[in-house]
Amino acid sequence: MNETKWLSGLLGIGAVLETPVGLGLLISPSPLVLLLLGAPLSGAGLVAARLAGGGLLALGISCWFARATPTARAGVGVAVAFLLYNIVACITLALATPVPMSRALPLVASALHGMLAVGLLIALIVRNRRRDAT
Repeated sequence: MNETKWLSGLLGIGAVLETPVGLGLLISPSPLVLLLLGAPLSGAGLVAARLAGGGLLALGISCWFARATPTARAGVGVAVAFLLYNIVACITLALATPVPMSRALPLVASALHGMLAVGLLIALIVRNRRRDAT
């Protein structure tokens, strides 16, 4: 599989995963955070979660449109932004300390973000090497 198809597929995965999570955080953030981290939100946490939801929704929509031209300059920009988000999400979820009974879900989510980050990093490195070789 070439880097164009690889990046396109990863951006499509980003759109499918992040758009509904972003909508969920905008509409009803506390249940999602309770499910993931084992603690409800209130006050300023609700505002911060809704802002994060807006950001994830925007990232998901950007990924959806960038998948059509993933190696164009704008598509690469979205891929790099998605890579950075996945790195931050992987580390943040791995370091989260939720209620012990819900510990598996943040670790699974962390691993998923880590795998997406590795895939994006490899695809971007391959793209840059091929571009430099021509």
